[in-house]
Amino acid sequence: MSSRIIPLLSLWLALVLPGITLANDARSLVEQASADSRLHATLAQSGKQAAAFCMNCHGENGNSKLPDVPNLAGQHPAYMLDQIDAFLTGKRKNEFMQGLMKVLSEEDKATIALYFASSAPVPALAQPGPRAGEGADRFKELCARCHRDDAGGEASFPRLAGQQPDYLRLSLKRYLEMSGERLYPPMTSAVRTLGEDKIDAMVDYLSSKH
Repeated sequence: MSSRIIPLLSLWLALVLPGITLANDARSLVEQASADSRLHATLAQSGKQAAAFCMNCHGENGNSKLPDVPNLAGQHPAYMLDQIDAFLTGKRKNEFMQGLMKVLSEEDKATIALYFASSAPVPALAQPGPRAGEGADRFKELCARCHRDDAGGEASFPRLAGQQPDYLRLSLKRYLEMSGERLYPPMTSAVRTLGEDKIDAMVDYLSSKH
């Protein structure tokens, strides 16, 4: 969103929602929206425009059509803001994404996160894979404590339910191999406990889960 459009958003909100003053950073703005359903709806709708370029890969409603690109629909907005920061700081390694994040304003970050968070997630696969039962057992044992029993994620951990199978497989192997794109020792420990031979079972379970 350009510097010229940002004041227009504030002006529009002042007309639509009298008495609303926007916070000046993304996290405060998301928190502000979480406490005001009208503001949340308005900012999420604004985020649809701000996210236009994101949709080329992540899908119009955050349900990716590309096998190695994650779904964003239904992710917690605070988690998405964390990932934006991770790309900006280099904690997550992806030159293309890092370049995109640099052009986002604070309002862009907040409204995009709110838009995708409010979008309905659609599982990547309609039916569970053949090893889904095995994957469900391992998920409950190793993953549910952080990602929740329903794999829906929360503010600090991503939604895994319904994710793209190739993306899940690639991410798990990156943690296992410590290839550098994402470094988080607890995940590496969990995937090593899971074992490379059980990765496909985990993917079969998660990729079709609602």
